[in-house]
Amino acid sequence: MSIVLHGVAVGAGVAIGRAHLVVRGMDDVPHQELSIEEVPAEVARYEQAIKTTRRQLEQLRTDIPQNAPSELGAFISLHLMLVGDVSLSREPVDIIEAQCVNAEWALKLQTDKLSDQFDAIEDNYLRARKQDMLQVVERIFKNLIGLSTEVVTEAEDFEEDTILVAHDLSPADTVFFKDSRIAAFVTDAGGPTSHTAILGRSLDIPSVIALGYARELINEDELIIVDGTMGVVIIAPDDVILKEYRRRLREFRSLRRQLNKLKNTAATTLDGINIELLGNIESANDIKALHSLGMDGIGLYRSEFFYLNRDALPTEDELYTEYADVVKKLKGKTLTIRTIDLGVDKNPRWFGPSHTMNPALGLTGIRLCLAEPVMFRTQMRAIMRAAVLGPVRMMWPMISSVTEIQQCLTHLNTAKQQLHDRFETFDENIQVGAMIEIPSAALTVNSILKMIDFVSVGTNDLIQYTLAADRNDESVSYLYQPGHPAVLKLLLHVIRTAARLNKPVSVCGEMAGDAQYTRLLMAMGLRRFSMNANNILAVKNQIIQSDLLMLETEVQKILRNDDPDKALKLLKKLNSSHELSESAD
Repeated sequence: MSIVLHGVAVGAGVAIGRAHLVVRGMDDVPHQELSIEEVPAEVARYEQAIKTTRRQLEQLRTDIPQNAPSELGAFISLHLMLVGDVSLSREPVDIIEAQCVNAEWALKLQTDKLSDQFDAIEDNYLRARKQDMLQVVERIFKNLIGLSTEVVTEAEDFEEDTILVAHDLSPADTVFFKDSRIAAFVTDAGGPTSHTAILGRSLDIPSVIALGYARELINEDELIIVDGTMGVVIIAPDDVILKEYRRRLREFRSLRRQLNKLKNTAATTLDGINIELLGNIESANDIKALHSLGMDGIGLYRSEFFYLNRDALPTEDELYTEYADVVKKLKGKTLTIRTIDLGVDKNPRWFGPSHTMNPALGLTGIRLCLAEPVMFRTQMRAIMRAAVLGPVRMMWPMISSVTEIQQCLTHLNTAKQQLHDRFETFDENIQVGAMIEIPSAALTVNSILKMIDFVSVGTNDLIQYTLAADRNDESVSYLYQPGHPAVLKLLLHVIRTAARLNKPVSVCGEMAGDAQYTRLLMAMGLRRFSMNANNILAVKNQIIQSDLLMLETEVQKILRNDDPDKALKLLKKLNSSHELSESAD
């Protein structure tokens, strides 16, 4: 009998294959009492496991393939930080010495203690970081007992359509997925914005997480279906279900082949409207893939990732070298560098931990930059120096008011004067812009735009702050709706205000890369979309099959509506009716 499991969809598409169960290291932890004479050797064994774990992660970070998701480096660095923290590197040793127990049992006791501490954290995002701690603990445990820590070392022996089934997968586990025969993966743990989810989307393979008990219900080598679009896993499908999903798999593969033909196609609507498709990147390594997709430039360079993989602040020259490399690889296309957006979940080793009850409302984004002006001006100087080599724009994150814009401009002028004093060559007239991520900025965008050159809407946070729904909290994830009328009204206000003032506006949040919103955003007046590479072709496909004049009436119905449920239905109708008209043609 078939069993259907529902989870969180994080990687689109369909996969049909045989399950491979990933062994969990801490399923059965032994408890052994030691004599006092045996304790020093046990301490040494644990300390060696810590050293081995640290060495493995450092090697993984060094050997990350160029085609791997760019977020991997930051996630592995976070795991390295956890390995070095006294809660894992020293406190289990104290338990071994105090209780005269084996290292595995000491690690289990400490893990239980840390789990309780994470569960008590009120902030949902920080509480979700418990999974990162557990992933590190499992790696330490496997090193203690001599079990292989690498999920993908086995991938060479996998059959072509192997589906990994795990309680959870760490960033290190996924490093070589793109070069393996893994068709999909499913996990019991995770949430919509867990590191597993982020990596699943980046890898662009069918994946479903947060299933709860999939690993207990699925047997090794059992036939399963992973529907990464609907968030469904089907165990032992019957012939009827299997036939249907084989049809869907053929359609999905056919669509992929059709989309690949669009790489050199201009992003122009049927009625002749040109749309700019820009890329979101974290490093120069992301640019090659974007070039192959025909992107028009970089709409968002998340510069903070260069700050995370290190023990101290980067120097101005180090930043300049990094930015210069990106500018050169873009070959004349525009680069928009967002100044560092640290805080919440992105805290480097040299930055102290956040003790605020709600980091998302605390010292983050531009607030942190203004509180650390030396760091802020150092980065702006490096950006202006690199702008001599090609078209570069500077963008400030999480702006909430014109007061912050004024403060940013003051620091910018100071940075320019410092470069003048040093007789440096730099772009004196660099364009500056702001991220619109907070309702207060969206509502006052008219005044903000009069002081700067452009704006970009970060829909991820704008939706979260507008609807007061933590996008990391599964219990309220149903409230996180990009198509909510309140969100659309704010977006429309920003787009129309920018058009009236003749200032460029783009959307760089996940909404820009979600093809179901492409027609709606275009009909609202948006002409610049910025997204991750794996979304560009699907969005381009929507653009080239859309006639904006034909869409106008239906879009006006959506924008006049105040009912979230009705808005969702109208949005589906907007897309489905257009698809029907295309097939009729």
